[in-house]
Amino acid sequence: MATNTLSILKPSVNNLSARIFVRAAGLEFEEVDMWGHKGTPEFLGKDPADLTPLLECDGLPNGSLWESCAIMQYLCNKHGLESFYPSDPGRRAMVDSAMFYLIGTMYPLVARATYPTLGFPQYPGETATSAADDTTKAQAAKDAKDALATPMEAFHSFFLAGDKFIGGGDMPSIADIRLAATLEFLDSIDYDMPSWAMQHRAAVEQALGDAYSEPAADVRGFVASVRAPV
Repeated sequence: MATNTLSILKPSVNNLSARIFVRAAGLEFEEVDMWGHKGTPEFLGKDPADLTPLLECDGLPNGSLWESCAIMQYLCNKHGLESFYPSDPGRRAMVDSAMFYLIGTMYPLVARATYPTLGFPQYPGETATSAADDTTKAQAAKDAKDALATPMEAFHSFFLAGDKFIGGGDMPSIADIRLAATLEFLDSIDYDMPSWAMQHRAAVEQALGDAYSEPAADVRGFVASVRAPV
């Protein structure tokens, strides 16, 4: 087993962020593609949430850890990766706040807007999983798409606020990686991406090179496949 083992789903932007990070950080890792293989007793034994990405490595109290942001934070702390996760309290607070805001507020809207097109299952209690008619479900997806304008502007005016990267560093932080990866899904619904967002994603990819482009190709290929005419 490699130093770090990631169980992943290649089409997922949640997984993409961790996949980009381990490459950009130069960490030893192996990936296990769980597409079609989640939910087994073996996997649930180490990941009762049945979520990916899942990190397995020495030093974790239960041997494994899920949630992309927690994985990146842990590995930065473990290996002292200051450029990705600054130790200065103010800069770190910006990185943490940006990630928590993304996963708590922005990503649920991304999921509601894009999952119907991507063919991904949504969560219980969502309009898409209800007995609502197709027109109502389509309106719900549109409402989520429209609502993305608020968190997008928050990233632009607050978390970046004229800086190239979140936290004010010269290289992408883990919050930049998480944001750029998330933006990949918006290509599936022809979202009118603000110019700053396109520039930010391009800057993250340019800074990280193949560490970004290689795993991102899996997501981009999947997005292209669902958009292709039948």
